[in-house]
Amino acid sequence: MNLSAAAIGQTLWVLGVIAWYVIRYPFERRAKRVRIVTNRRSFVDMFGLVAATLGLAVIPGIYVATGFPEAADYPAHIWAVAIGALSFFSAMWLFRRTHKELGKNWSITLEIRDKHQLVSGGPYALVRHPMYTSFLLMALGQAFLLPNWIVALAGFVGFAFLFFLRVDKEERMMLDSFGVSYRDYMDRTKRLIPYIY
Repeated sequence: MNLSAAAIGQTLWVLGVIAWYVIRYPFERRAKRVRIVTNRRSFVDMFGLVAATLGLAVIPGIYVATGFPEAADYPAHIWAVAIGALSFFSAMWLFRRTHKELGKNWSITLEIRDKHQLVSGGPYALVRHPMYTSFLLMALGQAFLLPNWIVALAGFVGFAFLFFLRVDKEERMMLDSFGVSYRDYMDRTKRLIPYIY
């Protein structure tokens, strides 16, 4: 049972990462056609993206492909796989919703695009950074789907680097662009987890 639970978890994780890419790709292509007005990309910003990619894709991908580092494995259980699948599914649903809400405003880095609008509907009505919330849910799902301490920690550490290196800069950029409107939006929403933080 443990072996089959581990195999199911790995399969679901791979399918989740494929879904992530399928959701992201068309928005990335469309965004390239919209002129950038403000660009706040930096080495720190790119470091956060690299850390997230390592923690949420590269390290778990190596684990799924090779089983390394096997010494950090913990027992796989079907109940954990179910929790992981629910977390990952929720992450992909939220990831898709945030992209749809942002539309042409979406960017992979800290940029303001031509005719950029302040988005405050859909998941943005509850939190200011629901895409980061989706990454947190991915990290949680990864910890339950792939029973390995290093892989589990890698997801959370990768997310933390991305979030904490970028969120303040992102909010400053939005304040510079939207002023009082964004300040009012900040006053009525939380950053990451509805009603909590």
